[in-house]
Amino acid sequence: MKTTRYEKLYTPSGERLAADPAVIPWDAYPRPTLRRDSFLNLNGWWAFTVNDSDSVPERHDRTIRVPYCPESLLSGVGEVFSSDRRLWYRREFSLPCGFRKDRVLLHIGAADQIATVYVNGRMVGQHTGGYDPFSFDITEYLQDNNVLDVQVVDRLPDTTLPYGKQCHKRGGMWYTPVSGIWQTVWLESVPEEYVRCLTAITEQEKVSLYADGVSEGVVTVKTPGGVVMVPLQEGVAEVALPEPRLWCPEDPYLYEYTLETAHDRVESYFAVRTLDVRHVDGIPRMCLNGKPVFFHGVLDQGYWSDGLFTPPLPTCYERDIRKMQELGFNTLRKHIKVEAEQFYYDCDRLGMLVWQDMVNNGDYSFIRDTALPTIGLKKRSDKRLHRNAVTREAFFEGMEQTVTRLQRHPSIVGWTIFNEGWGQFDSDRMYCHLRLLDPARFIDTASGWFKGGQSDVVSEHVYFKRYRHHRADKPVFLTEFGGYSYKPEGHIFNTEKTYGYRKYKSAEAFMDGVEALYRQEIIPAVKKGLCGAIYTQLSDVEDETNGLYSYDRRVCKVEPERMLAMAAELQIRTEDAE
Repeated sequence: MKTTRYEKLYTPSGERLAADPAVIPWDAYPRPTLRRDSFLNLNGWWAFTVNDSDSVPERHDRTIRVPYCPESLLSGVGEVFSSDRRLWYRREFSLPCGFRKDRVLLHIGAADQIATVYVNGRMVGQHTGGYDPFSFDITEYLQDNNVLDVQVVDRLPDTTLPYGKQCHKRGGMWYTPVSGIWQTVWLESVPEEYVRCLTAITEQEKVSLYADGVSEGVVTVKTPGGVVMVPLQEGVAEVALPEPRLWCPEDPYLYEYTLETAHDRVESYFAVRTLDVRHVDGIPRMCLNGKPVFFHGVLDQGYWSDGLFTPPLPTCYERDIRKMQELGFNTLRKHIKVEAEQFYYDCDRLGMLVWQDMVNNGDYSFIRDTALPTIGLKKRSDKRLHRNAVTREAFFEGMEQTVTRLQRHPSIVGWTIFNEGWGQFDSDRMYCHLRLLDPARFIDTASGWFKGGQSDVVSEHVYFKRYRHHRADKPVFLTEFGGYSYKPEGHIFNTEKTYGYRKYKSAEAFMDGVEALYRQEIIPAVKKGLCGAIYTQLSDVEDETNGLYSYDRRVCKVEPERMLAMAAELQIRTEDAE
């Protein structure tokens, strides 16, 4: 039986990182919306072992480079482990002179899926969920010299917890699974009374800032007209902005501010912008700051050829964003994955609009969730789908955590709850709950099919037929289309198999195909009422060779000049919204 050989592909950044083992990766401050001058990075080489025991091991027979998952090239391990195995990490550390204040917090950006933390042999706490950050106060466990042990268990292929596109039987649209620590591990020292969270709520010409953990202080805001200082009282500060500078892709202005209390000082930012649906020439349009915007975007899976879930360096996010802007795109649909906060900060400051998917869980059926809906059988009640109460609760909790953590980012303009029926259940109830969590953003309840009654958009996926626009009483959003495949030689993960919806053998033919798709189907539909279109996808991912860039980010498969010309034609010309 022939064994498929997968190529080792390094991005330019990953190649440089792999060549220098002394570099401490991901040294950027990991929490841009709540910055404090206390940061001790614990990334780098850790002791590592894999076993079947829940007891802290005395010996470790390997090393691993944190924060890259063990399945990735950059981790130095490059191996997929079965779900019954325990991943054990160990790192020794001591606190620098002057670092410690009153309390010391340990932060882990993400670990997939169940992490148990020990400091100096004593259990500190446990966290469940593979996509959200977590913290523990380790003050009482510290000594002069410390040993940090982290055990991570990944239950996949059990589908109870959110898992996204991960699959042990990877192939096609399913990717190599990710386990263990995959975001930055760091320490922070804080006073006894410290700012735990900041939230900004904008209302026309006023911004309300809410601080959790403190009640009094002074807020200093930098504005285009100068510095504004207001008191924080009972955890709330009201900032008047008589002529606010509105955030948009063309002018992504961020109001930076500082909150200073008797014992703590933190920095953050907010932006002012509005989102609503208005009728433009009789057509319902999604509007940003009162003007219709066409969401010209790409599907962004967030996978990297050498780091899988984790880009080699924090700057890789910015490079991806700028590459898409250079092709004329203004939107990324972050697909069934939640990124490190650096990604959303870069979108905030660079002016890239984001539609954020929730991470799906529950079982997947090719017949139910793909084949039958693709041929048009999309009308199905989801009340009785995925009835397992534990699985439903896990999705519910994941959605709440995602929205609570990310809603401070102005670049995020919309949420996608369910994608193509995977794990979908009781969508009307989920829409109503999400609307309570976030009253301001657009919601795509069921991207693709199995639509309920509650959604802000009519969401369509079209791959195997010509897109034909039909008017509706809501904005119509083509949330997936395209998926054309071209395999640039020397930059392919799987040289033997090709996954895409139309295949091309040359860059010229591929570019012609993409342009024909836009000019014949998408551009004419804008005048008829199409409000956005998300092309699949930003880059190749393993077997999927339908990216505008190769998996290693080294080859752009399209011509920027031609892409920019089409982008200009996609923008909605009418500005008179009622």
